[in-house]
Amino acid sequence: MKMTWGDVSAKSARASARLSTRRLPGRLVLAMLASLLAGCAVGPDFSKPAAPEVGDYTVHPLAATAGSTNIVGGEVQRFNRGGDIPADWWTLFHSSELNALIEQSLASNPDLKAAQAALSVARENVLAGRGANYPAVAAGMSASRRQDPPGALAPVPSNNAFLYNLFTPQVSVSYVPDVFGLNRRGVESLQAQEQAVRFQTIATRLTLTANVVVAAIQQASLQAQVEATRRMIEADTRMLEILRYQSARGYAGRLDVAAQESQLAQVAATLPPLLKQLAQQHDLLAALAGQFPSQLPDGEFTLSSLHLPQDLPLSLPSTLVAQRPDVRQAEAVLHAASAEVGVAMANRLPNISLSANAGSTALAMGRLFKAGTGFWSLGANLAAPVFQGGTLRHQEHAARAAYMEAAAQYRSTVLTAFQNVADTLAALEQDAAGLTTAASAADAAKVTLDLSRRQWKDGYAGYLSVLSAEQAYQQAQVNLVQARANRYVDTAALYQALGGGWWHRADTAHAVSTRDADEK
Repeated sequence: MKMTWGDVSAKSARASARLSTRRLPGRLVLAMLASLLAGCAVGPDFSKPAAPEVGDYTVHPLAATAGSTNIVGGEVQRFNRGGDIPADWWTLFHSSELNALIEQSLASNPDLKAAQAALSVARENVLAGRGANYPAVAAGMSASRRQDPPGALAPVPSNNAFLYNLFTPQVSVSYVPDVFGLNRRGVESLQAQEQAVRFQTIATRLTLTANVVVAAIQQASLQAQVEATRRMIEADTRMLEILRYQSARGYAGRLDVAAQESQLAQVAATLPPLLKQLAQQHDLLAALAGQFPSQLPDGEFTLSSLHLPQDLPLSLPSTLVAQRPDVRQAEAVLHAASAEVGVAMANRLPNISLSANAGSTALAMGRLFKAGTGFWSLGANLAAPVFQGGTLRHQEHAARAAYMEAAAQYRSTVLTAFQNVADTLAALEQDAAGLTTAASAADAAKVTLDLSRRQWKDGYAGYLSVLSAEQAYQQAQVNLVQARANRYVDTAALYQALGGGWWHRADTAHAVSTRDADEK
């Protein structure tokens, strides 16, 4: 029988089909095994929350604050919408003493060092968690001496000795394929926890620098208030001496003397609280700088030595959530909670473990690793939870509830961040108006004092009117100092509320970007 080329081709095709059919089960098994070893991560895949869709921080957007060039620290402050924040924002106050104190605080503050150590702990936990993705190899050596009873039916050694030594070195390898992503979700949770600690460290650094700036400003303000209060006490004391002299000569009544004594006592009573606050600010600066109170010299900060930043950056609302370290920390906590849901789900699924052992056993050390002494074993184990009394199911429910809790906390943190910025903007606006009013009151009190002195010199007024005008002027100076300090403090608060520019620090920005890439 002759066969044409078409018959040969058809026959070859049928043979190939039968061969492929025979190979199909093997290929299917290999594919299933490969997919089983590769596995899939159960549980939700985390995605970053979207930025809030809001256009501004306040109902009425601000472009600039009120101000006057005639007032020290009263310049107009303009808000640069979309402006960036430098990492060393405190240098904008142009105070070398303040810069030196902050550098000392960053180098010696124990809270910051503790936060950095906590970050190292979290980083090492991530590296330790990654070890679950690799086989575990253990080497061991056992040596024993044993005596079997003479009446034993079957002595262990092949030489039928009842007293013998046994030496067994071996290597054990175990591996648990991450079939359902238990290890991957666990490492993902650890990485998110590391990110949370990292942003907590950034927040600690930002809080430290802001606290140092505020404490220095408050110290300068209190020092100026103490000096003005002492001048008021001196004026009231001189006024009381004059009234007592006049009362002795019959030119003033006892009621006037008693009123002035009460006034002097009231003013003098305000000095001890100011001195107490001044001492506490000094002690606070020492603690922030990582020193004991006796080690830090008295500060030389004055409000006149500080420059008020006039061009203030105002980050866009859409970028605030990426700049605030507390928001990023809450986001990392949310990510960790999402990964823990996957861990809880994977714990309810079957678990596969592979093991292998190889070694040698002999009755004498010199016979180890010789022919006939080696042994090996391979094993696989499949275990699945069947009944745990509802433990695993409720643990999964708890993980899902923890995720909902973290989501609500994230939302609360975002709202607080926007509230901080809005409050600071409102404070800056009112601080500018308050400083202008306080400066006007101080100018008016100065004019009154000058006129009173001129009238006293010309004989048209008594010295009591001069002392009264002096007292009013010093009180106006106290109010002016407080208004000026409020403006400096709230300016620093704005830089803190907007994130403090940590993303411009090379070490921090690189670490955060690297971790974000690893998580992706």
